[in-house]
Amino acid sequence: MTKRNATTQPTDVQAALLDAPGFLRELLNVALQEILEAEMTEHVGAELHERTSERTGRRNGHKPRMLHTRVGTLTLMVPQERDGTFSTKIFARYQRTEKALVLALMEMYVVGVSTRKVARVTEELCGTGFSKSTVSALCGRLDAELIAWRTRSLADSAWPYLFVDARYEKVRRAGRVVSQGVLIAYGVRDDGFREIVGVQCADTESAATYHDLFADLKARGLSGVQLVTSDAHPGLKAAIARHFQGATWQRCQVHFNRDLLSAVAYKHRKQLAADLKDIWTATTLPSALAAAARVADAWRDTHPRIADAIDEQCEECLTVLHFPAGHRLFLRTNNALERFNQEIKRRTRVVRIFPNEEACLRLVSALCVETSEEWMTNRRFLDMDALREMLDVDWKEGVKLTAVS
Repeated sequence: MTKRNATTQPTDVQAALLDAPGFLRELLNVALQEILEAEMTEHVGAELHERTSERTGRRNGHKPRMLHTRVGTLTLMVPQERDGTFSTKIFARYQRTEKALVLALMEMYVVGVSTRKVARVTEELCGTGFSKSTVSALCGRLDAELIAWRTRSLADSAWPYLFVDARYEKVRRAGRVVSQGVLIAYGVRDDGFREIVGVQCADTESAATYHDLFADLKARGLSGVQLVTSDAHPGLKAAIARHFQGATWQRCQVHFNRDLLSAVAYKHRKQLAADLKDIWTATTLPSALAAAARVADAWRDTHPRIADAIDEQCEECLTVLHFPAGHRLFLRTNNALERFNQEIKRRTRVVRIFPNEEACLRLVSALCVETSEEWMTNRRFLDMDALREMLDVDWKEGVKLTAVS
């Protein structure tokens, strides 16, 4: 075994530990306990037993609290503060997604499509058996919370940047397993923070399904869109043109790269990727178009279809060059949604096949809420001052962009 393989491949012992629920449960317990202690330290302004002038409160022991997760029930010791002003969001944020995952497994078990393993997992997670009425009651409580989130008003902010993507999950319907589309959109607000603004299930990706998504966003108050980043799905492009007149469209550079690289033999991909990078790293539209012309000419004799695609479609990927330089790296691709889709995949593969569309939407929605809350507690995604300077009037009034020279 090479040194590289020795460091990247798990040993038999590591594999055994990772497969052991007790190990994972203990690992998660330790991690969450450390987060609780860190939250209390930030709240009182001092470490345990530390005396500082910045201290604003005093610890007052711990109180046990149970947290149900997919690896079993954890017992966490929640720090207490004398004035009773300390609170943690761990339980609400973590359990919302866990509830959605467990409910999907429970529904599979109840309708008789689960395996023995699913039955064991749900019994261990819930600590007891359950009936259809139990599942229905639990689903109703969680669904009410998620529906309220999916239908919340977006009118308090303008949303200059919008990103849209889709993924597919397996769903059981009328005795058959079908592919179910999940459409997700996130936006960057005028204060620079980002949120997931929409999630819907759809049978197919089409102009009609994206029309429904965008019509819902606009009915809830989404406005001020200046740029939409997405792949080049024809239905999506048509819906963007219909609903966001006056906004510009940025074709995801990563999707464009994948399309071209998949059309050439493996031995040519490294060179083509390097040539395309010369286009994407250009800082002005004229220099980018000049680079695109050079790349197209270089590939025309051996790969005319690649050259034609660069000639005809490359400019769709360069819309970001009309926007502030500090924003371009984040606007040019759908990478943030791609990473989020990977997180969805990591969670949904536990279920593998959802018992119905509602279970799929429930779990994805819970993940969207969790991710949005995390984004809102992190630092500002973009500094919007540069975009404000480019706008002729307030963007909620429907402004035009001033081209970047």
